[in-house]
Amino acid sequence: MEQGLKGALGLTGPEACLAYYRDWAANYDHGFASEMEYLLPAHVAAAFMGAGGQGPVLDVGAGTGLLAEALRQMGFTDPIDAADFSVEMLERAAEKRIYAGLFQADITMPLSLPHRYGGIVSSGTFTAGHVGPEALPQLLAVAAPQAQFALSINRRVWTAAGFDLALDLLATEKRISGLQLIEVEVYGAAAAGIDAEHAADRAMIALFRAA
Repeated sequence: MEQGLKGALGLTGPEACLAYYRDWAANYDHGFASEMEYLLPAHVAAAFMGAGGQGPVLDVGAGTGLLAEALRQMGFTDPIDAADFSVEMLERAAEKRIYAGLFQADITMPLSLPHRYGGIVSSGTFTAGHVGPEALPQLLAVAAPQAQFALSINRRVWTAAGFDLALDLLATEKRISGLQLIEVEVYGAAAAGIDAEHAADRAMIALFRAA
C-alpha cells in the first residue's frame, strides 16, 4: 500500500499508526513533505522562536525531524530531544544528527523521560487519526515551570476533538498561562495538484506556558 496523507488521517488505533508510519518513514521527507510543500514545521518553529522559547526542547511526534531542522535553520542552538511512537521515523530523524536524545513513546500515556523540558513543540501530531487532547496533561508533566509550548492542532479536529475546551480548562485551572492561537496554512500551493481534499487545510498553533 502506498502511504500518503489521506491514509494517515484515517488511521484508527495505535497498531494501525505503527504499521502505517513504519512503511511511510522511508519516503516521508522527499515524498509527502516535499511534494505537498509541508509548511507546518516551519510555522511552529517560527512561533516558538517568536515567543522566546528556550531549551532543552522536547519535539513531540518528531517524525523524521522536520520541526527540529526548521529550528536549527532559524538559529536555535539549545538541545532538542525527539519523542515519537514510530521507531522507524525516529531512525530517519537520527540520521540527521540534530537531536540530543530520541525516545519511542506514546504521549497519551505517562512519559518516562530524563528531565523536565523548558520548551515543548509539536508539528502534525494533533490531527485527525492521531493524538487527541488527552496527551496535554502528559506533556505538562514533563515540562519545567514556565516552559514554552508551541503545538500545532489541525483545524479539522480543533473543536471536533475538544482541543478548544481542553485548553480552556487547563487555563481555568491555572495549569497553563498566556494562551495565544495563531492560524496558519499547513501546505503550500503545490498541494492542490496532489491532494485537493486537504490542500487548503489550516492549523492552530497553540502558544502557552506551563504553570
